Amino acid sequence: MQIKGYRSGVAARLAGLPVETLRVWERRYGVSDANRSPQGQRLYSAEQVHRLGLLKRVVDLGHAIGTVARLEAADLAELAGALPAATGAHALTLAVVGTALAQRLGATRTAPVLDIVAASAQLDDAAGELAGTRADVLLIEAPEMTADAVPQIRALRRALAVRTVVVLYRFCDSATVRRLREQGCLVARAPSDASEIAVLCSTALTGASLPPPGPSKPAAPRRLNDEELAALASASTSINCECPRHLADILMMLASFERYSKQCAHRNAADAALHEDLARSAGHARMLMEDALERLAYAEGLPMPAR
Repeated sequence: MQIKGYRSGVAARLAGLPVETLRVWERRYGVSDANRSPQGQRLYSAEQVHRLGLLKRVVDLGHAIGTVARLEAADLAELAGALPAATGAHALTLAVVGTALAQRLGATRTAPVLDIVAASAQLDDAAGELAGTRADVLLIEAPEMTADAVPQIRALRRALAVRTVVVLYRFCDSATVRRLREQGCLVARAPSDASEIAVLCSTALTGASLPPPGPSKPAAPRRLNDEELAALASASTSINCECPRHLADILMMLASFERYSKQCAHRNAADAALHEDLARSAGHARMLMEDALERLAYAEGLPMPAR
């Protein structure tokens, strides 16, 4: 008999985890009791993937993985504040755009349970048909997603009382995917399995799929130019290590990427904002490494250029 389940890579993606983190958590903390296929591959059920997503959320909130690794999903949901007590830990209310999707989900038992409270056949009519609906998740399926759908989805979200939005597509260009994610939507290629859709909805609700915001303030100007870094890199130290050279190389690379991101060509306003964020992030990383180099120079008695 074939054992069903998600392989480690898919389970990690659905839970919002790097697969390497999942492997470490498995090895050190035994976070799940996944089955194994006849070939020895770990296979995770939808319930286990849902629990992994909650673990990711709880750890992101500051709880140590060692203290929460063995907690049940209901306890993790309470810690994460993922679901209001009135709805229970295993039920999500959905407003669905896409008749076939609504019928498929309504005919399948999933974990968490999906309670479809309203549905509309297509996005063009959804604002009028779903106006005022209250639900945990607005779930939208579009076979061909284009940039024209972005303002429609934004307007639909404003017309409904929903906590998060999940957009499923079969074909979509990367720029539109990025714009939807900038709007706070979880965007994914439409899975064929209803249980996987349930996990995506749960993951979106816990916020595990959303990346952290970038730095809001511009980075300070460089403290050291390439020539000054090269001089520090060549200076000898009392412990005769290569750290000054390595730090200097890292700083020159970060400064180079910072300049590159500022000058990189962009196709639209979203592209420009993304590259501005990359440049700002590289600048803040550079500032941290400049502090590290200054501490190393002080400890080893290396001459820092005067400012």
